[in-house]
Amino acid sequence: MTMTVKLDEPLERALRQRCATVGRSASALMREALQAYLAQTAPPAPSAYALGEDLFGKHAGAADLSSQRRAALQQIWDQKHPAGPAPAAKPRHGKN
Repeated sequence: MTMTVKLDEPLERALRQRCATVGRSASALMREALQAYLAQTAPPAPSAYALGEDLFGKHAGAADLSSQRRAALQQIWDQKHPAGPAPAAKPRHGKN
């Protein structure tokens, strides 16, 4: 991969001097410097999602909930709205 890096003048001057001193190209020195930097820095901490990903959705509710969703919803509805005795029929007044 080819990459362009913008350096300020003092850094460029120091890089050129080092290249001349060790007899290596700027690309080679920059590659080595980047490899050393990446080797010494810690990888980023995992996100909260990554830490708990294997636990999400497990051990929560009935195993057949998706296939029995209508019955489960009906049961919840019935618990919240219990059916009481049927209201008494009102007598009809009027012509027979």
